[in-house]
Amino acid sequence: MAIATAIAICSSPSQYSPAISSLQTIPSLKTLNHPLVLLPPSPSSASGLVSDDAWVAATAADAVALASAAVEAARAAVWAAREGGEEEGGGCRVVRVRRKRRRGVEALGMVERWNAEGAREVSFGAASSRVLTPKEEAEFCLCLKEGAGLEAARRGISGTRGHEPTSNQWAKAVGMKRMSLDKMLCNRRESRERINRSYRKLVVSIAASYQGRGLSLQDLIQEGSIGLLRGAERFDPDRGYKLSTYVYWWIRQAIVRAIANKSRMIRLPGSICEMVAKIAEGRTVLSRRLRRLPTYDEIAEFIDVNVSIVRLVSEKSRTPISIDQAVTSQGCMTLQEIMPGPDETTPEKMVKRQLMKQEVERALNTLCEREANILRLYFGLNGETPLSFEEIGKLMKLSRERVRQINSIALSKLRQTSLVDCLKLYNM
Repeated sequence: MAIATAIAICSSPSQYSPAISSLQTIPSLKTLNHPLVLLPPSPSSASGLVSDDAWVAATAADAVALASAAVEAARAAVWAAREGGEEEGGGCRVVRVRRKRRRGVEALGMVERWNAEGAREVSFGAASSRVLTPKEEAEFCLCLKEGAGLEAARRGISGTRGHEPTSNQWAKAVGMKRMSLDKMLCNRRESRERINRSYRKLVVSIAASYQGRGLSLQDLIQEGSIGLLRGAERFDPDRGYKLSTYVYWWIRQAIVRAIANKSRMIRLPGSICEMVAKIAEGRTVLSRRLRRLPTYDEIAEFIDVNVSIVRLVSEKSRTPISIDQAVTSQGCMTLQEIMPGPDETTPEKMVKRQLMKQEVERALNTLCEREANILRLYFGLNGETPLSFEEIGKLMKLSRERVRQINSIALSKLRQTSLVDCLKLYNM
């Protein structure tokens, strides 16, 4: 604002000459530590207006220089306030790193504390997406291992007692205070977030190479992140390897297993999934070489397997098709409406079966209740599995011979009725 005012004064001195005359002594560059104060115009100075253009230009130049120096001094003061070193005392060692804004990412330090029990406590600053240092990798992986041990203890308690333990029971089982337990769980959660953020690009780069195999890119990244955390829990920094080198195999394995288990509606065995990948690779290579679709014999010869295996895997690994899928682009007809079903599902067969059931029920109504029930159970007329005379006798608390006699008597009565002629028509 001071610079803009000075430029405006230089451009039109005649307009701002009364205001310039009202200024008291302007401080020099040596008095930067004191704020610039503008005093109100005095009555005595209002009568003597200065119209010297040279004096106005010099005053404006001094104002511009003063404003620039004030901005630089304020900027230096802000950076000086953000500067830090190491401070030790009270059982707490705080490592503060100079804040830098680099592409919108803040790099903050890490705080280590030791509580009254001598346990190590780690707290983190703002989340960062930069690559972790070897020291940070070791610290975060150690927090994950400690959290995994606590989780294993919780599962053991749940299996023993048959229910989820409370926080106090959990802390007592692992031999620590509840506050220390909560702190370790918090450190584990923050470590997982930091590792996931720092190696997200690695997970995305690996997941991108497995696109088009049945899972979306988001699902592949999700499974890769799970493999990243699983590998970080087993990472040993003492061997001299980087965390990114070690977790690469875990990320890849998690993605491959997810494709094998979740990419299909009907899951295939692991050996068949490997064979499907081999056949697909062989078909791609031969199609490029022969400039046509290869036959089963050519694929079997290329991958050195039996032709029957190639044919079986190719036929059984096809993607299922929904019967509700629209046949035309307008979506007026589905596959379910045009696909022929078994012969029993035709309208003529269904009507015939319904009429035959009605005639059978009419014939059974001419018998007593016990005889009708025995015929229904023996022939399965109620839609259930037919039973033997011995099984029917156990249900009705009769002997096997008595059930056989009742069945014979009931059939003899049905043969003497006129309804038998109606039932014979359905066998023609």
